[in-house]
Amino acid sequence: MPVIALLSAVFVVGFEQLVQWQYGPIGIVGLLLLSIGIKAKSPACSSIGAVMLALMVAGPAL
Repeated sequence: MPVIALLSAVFVVGFEQLVQWQYGPIGIVGLLLLSIGIKAKSPACSSIGAVMLALMVAGPAL
């Protein structure tokens, strides 16, 4: 079981670094709000984070 937890932690850290490299600090804030909202079961917080990430991804297309 510790191997799965270690692999999961490495994946999460790698994904956060990718988001920060691609979308900057605002992408990290959006990802943080989304993950906190999901863990806290707060629809408002997770929605704000999801909208921030969606705007960052769709920004060049708008």
